[in-house]
Amino acid sequence: MLLDTASMYFRAFYGVPEITADDGTPVNAVRGLLDFISRLVGDYRPTHLVCCWDNDWRPQWRVDLIPSYKAHRVEQEVAGEAPDVEEVPDPLEVQIPIILDVLDAFGICVLGADGYEADDVIGSLATGAGMPVDVVTGDRDLFQLVDDEAAVRVLYIARGVGNHERVTRDWVRAKYDIEPRQYADFATLRGDSSDGLPGVAGVGEKTAATLLNRFDDMDGIVTAAHDPDSDMGPGPRGKIKAAADYLEAAPTVVAVARDIDFADADLALPRVARDPDALADLADRYSLTSAVERLRQALAGDGG
Repeated sequence: MLLDTASMYFRAFYGVPEITADDGTPVNAVRGLLDFISRLVGDYRPTHLVCCWDNDWRPQWRVDLIPSYKAHRVEQEVAGEAPDVEEVPDPLEVQIPIILDVLDAFGICVLGADGYEADDVIGSLATGAGMPVDVVTGDRDLFQLVDDEAAVRVLYIARGVGNHERVTRDWVRAKYDIEPRQYADFATLRGDSSDGLPGVAGVGEKTAATLLNRFDDMDGIVTAAHDPDSDMGPGPRGKIKAAADYLEAAPTVVAVARDIDFADADLALPRVARDPDALADLADRYSLTSAVERLRQALAGDGG
């Protein structure tokens, strides 16, 4: 089970009522994330669990290709040449170190890679895993990883962890009329305002699906657009040709990495806490006793 951790703690922050520790520190995202993990572990009993992390939520190599990539999420520093930072509400920002401390005390694997997003960590771990994989996310981009033959599916939490959808090939076909392997090209053509991807002007979901069903992938679509003998209509042909620069760069931005090496990482689900004393101290300090106990029981398989 591969968790898109930021996707989950953002949802916990906005979905769980405000809760504070005795010292006033907000902990609703921490408690919500722990309860989400407890529920998923209890329901699915994974043998391996990874909290995938955004070491770089907006990698420069993606921005170099598409400057608008996630640009709307950036809060510019007023003075100097300070780097862009993601807009994270202060009451959430203070909880992220606590989340890391609690996960570490439990011994739950947290994995990131410098220069890459959590999506890339997930893509690399899911590819060639050699076992069934459930990807937990609210991000549609990861639909590109769905592979029934390799037993890779997405547990899509856009409507909440308790209301998640199991995304398989049939689900993607029914929803978008494409194959999961075509989803990255589909998103490139359609665009995605949440990621700052403009898409091809005048090409929406229906046209994108039609083009992919007819020409299979982005290379096939671009080749057909420049082939006067192809059966691509003049409207789509003109739109694809006009977007040549974008279509040269965007597929690399949208495709998740699949080749980051995590060979030495211990991904096994812990059955007992790695550091019970540290965990008890954190639970007491941040008023997390009940959430910690629920996750302890879920990991041990005696509840949760």
